Amino acid sequence: MKSKILLVDDEPFFLAVLSGILIDKPYEVHTASSAEQAREIMCTHRFKVVISDECMKGIQGSEFLFYVRQHYPDTIRILLTGNATIKTAMNAINQGEIYRFLTKSCNENEILFAVQSSIEKFDLEFEHRRLLSTLTRQSLELKVLERRFPGITRAEKDEHGNFILNDMSEAEIRRMMSTCEREIQEELERD
Repeated sequence: MKSKILLVDDEPFFLAVLSGILIDKPYEVHTASSAEQAREIMCTHRFKVVISDECMKGIQGSEFLFYVRQHYPDTIRILLTGNATIKTAMNAINQGEIYRFLTKSCNENEILFAVQSSIEKFDLEFEHRRLLSTLTRQSLELKVLERRFPGITRAEKDEHGNFILNDMSEAEIRRMMSTCEREIQEELERD
């Protein structure tokens, strides 16, 4: 599945330039000519990266990226501006927690690098959250097992990594697993 990117700029020419840079890459590129239009698009699509111009009619890019941070915190945000000032950069970093700050005079390679590193950052953070969730669930499962069958988490393993349960019959093991699954489900429903 292609990574989705949203480009926001009220200058059609610059949207075409940015889209042209990304057209041959493995991305699904969407464009919006205003922050309002971008908000509407974001309601129906999940974007990994949003690149917004700072100077637009209506809402400024840094304000829009602040909105993105509040409503879509996992989306990586990049601010693009033709008039780079320290104040603009500080506002974007402090309010929108942007990942990159680029000037419109940057070259194609800088844009491609910023997009690629943003997608990698998104993917790494997504995987981190997934692994943390798995670890939390497994920890809960171990607690339930230990509560129901004291000492089970300290069971021995053979050379292949299989648990050795000397004193338990096949029926007892199945009953234990069924009990554990039921208790884990109940515990998950309480959280």
